[in-house]
Amino acid sequence: MSEQSLHDRLGGIYAITGTVDILVDRLFANAPVDANEGVHAHHGDPANAPGYTFPVTAWSVQAAGGPRCYPGMDMVTAHETLKITDEQFDAVALEISATLNSCEVPTPEHTEFVEIIESYRSEVVEQRPKAA
Repeated sequence: MSEQSLHDRLGGIYAITGTVDILVDRLFANAPVDANEGVHAHHGDPANAPGYTFPVTAWSVQAAGGPRCYPGMDMVTAHETLKITDEQFDAVALEISATLNSCEVPTPEHTEFVEIIESYRSEVVEQRPKAA
């Protein structure tokens, strides 16, 4: 018998959707994340939450090995105008981790999902020229 996907071990679409709902509320309330003008366009109005929740849920489902359902852009294209810093990436990663903790996601699945998030750092964080 093959090992279950992370998607299945997280509880599937319903559990992932519930967790993302909590995460989005946390992200909208996160002042350091919202301080970024580009990100603020997503977070500025709480009415935007459902529109933000859908792609984050679809991406999470797909990244965790569930059905291919993410209709959005690749991570580089989706984030290239946002000028996200390492500190802002860390703030989002911390919110993700805290949300997984609050939802009592077991340590192996928590660690695996956080590792997936970290693997996208270079695609999300603005690449700055190195000082000479």
